[in-house]
Amino acid sequence: MSDIVLCPKCGSEFTYPSDNMTVCSQCFYEWNPEEAASASASEGKILDSNGNELQDGDSVVVIKDLPVKGAPKPVKAGTKVKNIRLRPGSDHNIDCKIDGFGSMALKSEFVKKA
Repeated sequence: MSDIVLCPKCGSEFTYPSDNMTVCSQCFYEWNPEEAASASASEGKILDSNGNELQDGDSVVVIKDLPVKGAPKPVKAGTKVKNIRLRPGSDHNIDCKIDGFGSMALKSEFVKKA
């Protein structure tokens, strides 16, 4: 037995090769290890609505009106946000400060790189 391949769905170590796929004997999930390796390399990147890679310190522009809980008005489309901080692995993956609203978390799908 060479390398143990963990199931990406359930994390089980009981996997086996079947043709060009790998199968988990616990949850019966099937995947191609080559595709999974290339997908995991691009997982760490956070992309804006146009597919451009975002980095810490970038400036972005909000592309649609975003309602804010507890605020009487939404963040308007076209609002420029400077000096963003990225939070990989979370749903709202951009931390920023917006004038008139204060600190807030945004989803990268609602912004574009300025």
